Amino acid sequence: MRVLKNASTSTLWLWGSLPLVLAAIALAAFLYLDPMEALTGNQPPVQNLSIERVELTDDGFTVDVVNAAPEPVTISQVQVDEAYWTFDVEPDSTLPRLGEATVHIPYPWVHGELHEIRLLTDVGMTFSHTVEVATKTPQPTPTRWGLFALLGAFIGVIPVGLGLMWFPVLQNLSEQVMNFVLALTMGLLLFLFVDTLLEGIEIAEHVPDVFQALPLVFLVGLMSYLILTAAGRWGGAADRSTLDGRRWIATAIALGIGLHNLGEGMAVGAAIAAGEAALGSFLVVGFVLHNLTEGIGIGAPMAEDDPGWGRLAWLTVLGGGPAILGTWMGGFHYSPFWAVLFFAVGAGAILQVIVEVGRLLVERAGDDTTIATSWVNLGGVTTGLVIMYATALFV
Repeated sequence: MRVLKNASTSTLWLWGSLPLVLAAIALAAFLYLDPMEALTGNQPPVQNLSIERVELTDDGFTVDVVNAAPEPVTISQVQVDEAYWTFDVEPDSTLPRLGEATVHIPYPWVHGELHEIRLLTDVGMTFSHTVEVATKTPQPTPTRWGLFALLGAFIGVIPVGLGLMWFPVLQNLSEQVMNFVLALTMGLLLFLFVDTLLEGIEIAEHVPDVFQALPLVFLVGLMSYLILTAAGRWGGAADRSTLDGRRWIATAIALGIGLHNLGEGMAVGAAIAAGEAALGSFLVVGFVLHNLTEGIGIGAPMAEDDPGWGRLAWLTVLGGGPAILGTWMGGFHYSPFWAVLFFAVGAGAILQVIVEVGRLLVERAGDDTTIATSWVNLGGVTTGLVIMYATALFV
């Protein structure tokens, strides 16, 4: 192919498009010949209905389903508590690949009881969902919007704000103690990174395989890390020795923590929507204790500056406010797929902040690299991990 090294533009375009044309011809031939039909014979098609959400209303059950199979799927019958029941499907009982439908089942469910919903397809396959504790699904009324917002404030805004109230204390710490606090921040973030990543992986198991949710946890997390790293390099914000650089690190920490708190808010909202009020209250108390130290982590990089109470208030909203959005999403329309994406973005953001705080510690050490890996810093990281682990026991 050395003869093409100095070829004309038109020749290169021809060679560049030729593989695409041949690939299209090969695919057309494959679809026309359809050797798969001869190989599989009369075997029934593989079917996979994913039950995304079940709402309990005064009229019965409303079930949102997605066809995660390669072939169309037809819902032919519905059972509730092992009894066949009437139902209606919108827009159609036959779902194309990746098609969505809503199944309305006029069933007189009993408050507090367990109910088993089973969907049967035209080839006899069944897909089930268990309503553990029957309770009416919260509807988005103004009162409920406000109550969920209040829960989100208790989960994120209040503990982060209380943590930032220690900022005047941070400004009066010695250099060695300040290094300890920065290392402690790294410990907090390391725990949050692992916790966020594992949450995303756990939720990914409940997403249909066709959406490749598990790879998305790592790929979206990596892209989030790279995008925030590039943003930090833009405009000199990555220079941690400057005021803008330190403010950028504090903002990035608040953003990463905020995305993590978004997931925590979704967990509380989903628990309450499922009728598990006691669990929801327990989670709120646990998250308040768990998030109290996050404000310290946000303020630590700016300890030698005077950011003003306005910026501290903004960082409080950035770090804690997403919990309010999370309670709304979890309470009114929880989606495992979107939860996976949010957790993945949060994990990438937290990882980027860990790297920035680590670099800040190295820069503060100057030429003496032993300071960056000193017992003081190691103790700070360990203390941060222990604090997060201990408070996580309440969640």
